[in-house]
Amino acid sequence: MANLYLAQFNGPGTSETNLTGSLFMKAVVYEKFGPPEVLELKEVEKPTPKDNEVLIKVFATTVHRGDTRMRSLNIPGPRWQIILARIFLGIRKPKRAILGMELSGKIEAVGKNVTLFKEKDEVFASTAWSGFGGYAEYKCMPEDGALTIKPTNMTFEEAAVIPSGGITTLGIIRMANIQSGQKVLIYGASGSVGTFAVQIAKSLGAEVTGVCSTTNLEMVKSLGATKVIDYTREDFTQNNEEYDVIFDAVAKVPKEQAKKSLKETGIYLNVHTSSDKIKSKDAIPILKELKELIEVGELKSVIDRRYSLDEIVEAHRYVAKGHKKGNVVITVDHN
Repeated sequence: MANLYLAQFNGPGTSETNLTGSLFMKAVVYEKFGPPEVLELKEVEKPTPKDNEVLIKVFATTVHRGDTRMRSLNIPGPRWQIILARIFLGIRKPKRAILGMELSGKIEAVGKNVTLFKEKDEVFASTAWSGFGGYAEYKCMPEDGALTIKPTNMTFEEAAVIPSGGITTLGIIRMANIQSGQKVLIYGASGSVGTFAVQIAKSLGAEVTGVCSTTNLEMVKSLGATKVIDYTREDFTQNNEEYDVIFDAVAKVPKEQAKKSLKETGIYLNVHTSSDKIKSKDAIPILKELKELIEVGELKSVIDRRYSLDEIVEAHRYVAKGHKKGNVVITVDHN
């Protein structure tokens, strides 16, 4: 399982005294594994930041394929990986009641030792190394966690979709050391990781070929792909093309099959196996680099659908089908 799904848990602290107003907040919780219907919108205790933490008022979060897998315990990979996932997520019931791997929002309060952020700072963050928790009105994170100031040219919804897929994608692409002029194929180019991969590879000067379904060809072209291949009509391993890098963004092309289309010195990347090499210490510099790419116009968000927090069950149903284009956003209304 990807390192983002097996991150170490550091849950937010809580206290009987909450200096930021109400003692409670709305959050989507799940008390057992199962179908989307196990997710329930409830009132829970509002977290209070510890001395080194910030309290974020969440305006947007997302539903990723990884969220649906954790919720249902439908974990891909070899048996040992599934066992590790069960230990991490919970054997009989979930260890962490609130899912959500990324968010954007505004800092409402800071712990007394916090120096990197101040109240009212607009931020976006990956919660994968902070116990998840994006499906809530508020989330506490350590100031040295995977968060930074939100890009100035993005809305909260647009920024919320960046951290999880963006960190995964840029972290993996760095492993290939892509050079200008190289030929890069992105398999699964219309998903969350795929849409980021096309844009990032393009920004590095690569000639990008995107593989996706018929309905997504034009969208992938608009992101910067030089060529697009409709996988329902053509097998890219049979077209006699050779690539410097093949990035399987949906983990559906076996390495041995992909090798047929790699140059002798070519590199194969897989979203599941390659992302295991991304560590928590890598997340902050990667997130800051993503922010820079966004602010110079090299990277944009692709949003398929938007749901409210109380529509989370419907959102999970849609994402679990495996056909989303880019990302699915959850807006958090504080009214």
